[in-house]
Amino acid sequence: MNKTFFGFKEVEETDKARLVSGVFSSVASKYDIMNDAMSLGVHRLWKDRFISDLNPRAGSKLLDVAGGTGDIAFRFLQNAQNGNVTICDINPDMLGEGKKRAIDKNILSNIEWVCGDAEKLPMPSSHFDYYTIAFGIRNVTNIENAISEAYRVLKPGGRFMCLEFSHVDNPLLGKIYDVFSFKLIPQIGKLIAKDEDSYRYLVESIRKFPTQEKFASMIKKAGFENVKYTDLSGGIVAVHSGWKV
Repeated sequence: MNKTFFGFKEVEETDKARLVSGVFSSVASKYDIMNDAMSLGVHRLWKDRFISDLNPRAGSKLLDVAGGTGDIAFRFLQNAQNGNVTICDINPDMLGEGKKRAIDKNILSNIEWVCGDAEKLPMPSSHFDYYTIAFGIRNVTNIENAISEAYRVLKPGGRFMCLEFSHVDNPLLGKIYDVFSFKLIPQIGKLIAKDEDSYRYLVESIRKFPTQEKFASMIKKAGFENVKYTDLSGGIVAVHSGWKV
């Protein structure tokens, strides 16, 4: 059997999806609160920038993958007049939290919720104008498969965009970030979400994710053109983009 990583732990590929699902089922109810606590609220600015860079057209269709709690989808609908968004997430608990948030925000139209796997999307080919995935692609078992599926479901002229934790180049910032990540985030998870282990996995999964250049090369290999990336907050996160032409 093939091996992959679940955080720093080597596991069978066939086990990873189940293990990741367990993490997100555990943290779903506190996921948004933890995002604020872990990033000191900066994740909101990253997501605002992400949608600003996307610059969606009126009436366009978005597939937001691993977008269970709706942060990207809600921003898209605010910026794309008469736009439509399909949220696809493999975890029903995360989708459940997103639906609750949609009701609270009175966002009840032009939005669809689908439980599905990023590596085997239950959507037709050449159907969407945009594909987004924010802080989710590092959790899939096979990143190449997920990117290929993104390419398949996009229309010609469609755009792929990914917001993901990345690699810090500045040595001083890197040291500070490591201390915060490995020492404080699991403790914050223990305090707020009552789950230290899940947040230790999430920190470790960031360190196992490919560098900006390597991830960009994977996007190009899937067939996307005009691939580029932009570092935010010194490379703590990066926005990757590509076009299906």
